[in-house]
Amino acid sequence: MTPVRTRFAPSPTGELHIGGARTALFSYAYARHHQGVFILRVEDTDVERSTPESVKAIFDGMHWLDLEYDEGPFYQMQRMDRYKEVVAEMLKAGTAYYCYCSKEELDALRAEQEARGEKPRYDRRWRPEAGKTLPEPPAGVQPVVRFRNPLDGVVAWEDEVKGRIEISNTELDDLIIARPDGTPTYNFCVVVDDWDMAITHVIRGDDHVNNTPRQINILQALGAPLPKYGHVPMILDEDGKKLSKRTGAASVMQYYEMGILPEALLNYLARLGWGHGDDELFSRAQLVEWFDTRQISGSPSRLDRKKLMWVNAHYLKQADAGRIAALVRPFLEKIGVTVDEAIDLPALVGLYKERVENLCQLAEALAFCFRTPEADPALRAQHLTDAVLPHLPTLVSRLQALVDWSKDSIAAELKAVVAEAGLKFPQLAMPVRVLLCGTTQTPSLDAVLAALPRELVLSRLAAG
Repeated sequence: MTPVRTRFAPSPTGELHIGGARTALFSYAYARHHQGVFILRVEDTDVERSTPESVKAIFDGMHWLDLEYDEGPFYQMQRMDRYKEVVAEMLKAGTAYYCYCSKEELDALRAEQEARGEKPRYDRRWRPEAGKTLPEPPAGVQPVVRFRNPLDGVVAWEDEVKGRIEISNTELDDLIIARPDGTPTYNFCVVVDDWDMAITHVIRGDDHVNNTPRQINILQALGAPLPKYGHVPMILDEDGKKLSKRTGAASVMQYYEMGILPEALLNYLARLGWGHGDDELFSRAQLVEWFDTRQISGSPSRLDRKKLMWVNAHYLKQADAGRIAALVRPFLEKIGVTVDEAIDLPALVGLYKERVENLCQLAEALAFCFRTPEADPALRAQHLTDAVLPHLPTLVSRLQALVDWSKDSIAAELKAVVAEAGLKFPQLAMPVRVLLCGTTQTPSLDAVLAALPRELVLSRLAAG
């Protein structure tokens, strides 16, 4: 059997789009499921819009998501000689021809067709036919090269997602495959690349459905094997509109900035338009094991921010505290916090990561550790009462005298002060939380104190 070979072929004209990341994930999962090969190809022939920064953005997004490719990256701009070689072969074989129409001629043709209520299309005036006499090529005009598309019949394929699709060849005109300067066009480059790279399965967005019959016809003219195609519906925002920066995060790295974990985004993206029964949460290994293009929905999917945050919260809870401590550092720095190495950040992360949905929230929750919080005056008035204030110095003295600065030892001293003062535990714990953390909402108080340096705890309590 032919080994499965899939590809992800983004155009580097901006950041990696979330829809592109999903098709990359599906292509990756399909290849891995079949022990095949996943290829990265950069379609950079749009010279005016393709930039090194956009190429880097694609690599950054792929790296962050850990979508490792087996071959590539291949750049179309580095394959120009190969494309020109194939164009020359097609001209020789008669499956392509020179067209000398000027832009003005084509504009006039379009206007005439539209005036007659016809669909605008090239009228094949330069297409060689038996018994047809072509005019002399105009002097000084550099021709384009057009593909000799079949005049009748249909182009049909069994789409892996949408089922059988048929397009009549009468709907297709003779596509330009090389511009006047000899540079090849998108649909032609794609065909040659897929042929040369032995791509067996093309999984891509359904905005490419109209390109597929053209590409199939060119492949057949070249005598090349046809890959199987699967066209994935687009991702919409929560209002059912096309994703944009205004209506929702459209690029992968926006989700990084939102504090989403890559494994959470992959899980969420996979479930957005694909499913395995009722499973909502699954590992990358499970996705690879289960993945089948036949399970991809044929309908557009909508982003659901709440659902994404729920998935992310799950992965935060499951993640190693040391890893999350490293990941949250840039988010702390972003809000102006300098991490004090004397503070046990992994221990604090272990306490707080189950209480938040993302790394941004986690950074905000941990900020008190590194800068003295300003508690709401109403909270201070409510909890720093005459009944408890006289006992705070006692607590400070006891904590200062501790030989073992640990959770259990601190818990014992808190209980001892409560017992001696005749207080209920919350009467002491709440003011300590307010002075130390600026809030009454914290994980277990003894665990929070133990994770902080003794000097920091004592200074904040004494200043109260």
